[in-house]
Order: sequence, then structure tokens, then C-alpha cells
Amino acid sequence: MGLRNAFDKMIIAREKQARRYVAGALLNMDDETLKRAGLTRDALRRQGPSNYPF
Repeated sequence: MGLRNAFDKMIIAREKQARRYVAGALLNMDDETLKRAGLTRDALRRQGPSNYPF
């Protein structure tokens, strides 16, 4: 079970990293584009954006 648990934690960490990266990229879009996508700047900022590539 230890290997499976380690793998699951690694996947969760990568998913969080990907969400932060995407949030950072989306913050570069204008407000109208974000609105059409159903997103807000505040919601994206709460996800903890980052601009580093994985």
C-alpha cells in the first residue's frame, strides 16, 4: 500500500501545480474573456497562481 499511497500523493501534488499554472496563465487574459469563460479574477487568485513551468 505504501507505493500506491506515494503515487497518489505525487498525482495530487502535480494536479495542484497544474491548476496554479493554469490560473496564472488565465490571469493574463482580459476581464471580458474571463467573464465569457465563466471565471473571475478573484476566483483565479484564490487558486494561488504561479507562472513557473513545471
